[in-house]
Amino acid sequence: MPESNSNIDTRSTTGTVGQILGRFIAAAIVLAITAFFTPGFNINNIWSLGLSAVVLTAIDYLIVKVTGIHASTFGRGFVGFAVAAVILYITQFFVAGYAITWMAAIIGALVYGVVDYFIPGQAM
Repeated sequence: MPESNSNIDTRSTTGTVGQILGRFIAAAIVLAITAFFTPGFNINNIWSLGLSAVVLTAIDYLIVKVTGIHASTFGRGFVGFAVAAVILYITQFFVAGYAITWMAAIIGALVYGVVDYFIPGQAM
């Protein structure tokens, strides 16, 4: 009689959850620093910060799956920078307590790229 469930490796599931949690925390930290240093970019509270990190990560994931373009200023050139600015701007339509102007999105994409370069993990 074959064993069907006794040899299931649960390490891959734990690793995946840990990676997702790590990316979420990195995204929230990078986003908080970016909002702090970017004029015209406001996040009102910790809940808005957490939700915006989730939304940013989800939008980036969808863009990567559809186009293959990562929203990253470093290593992706102008296209990655433009995608990062658009994602930062679009997020305000999904998250209450998150507000950003177009100019702040452009500056924020630069700041986000610099901060993301120094913080380990894939934030956006």
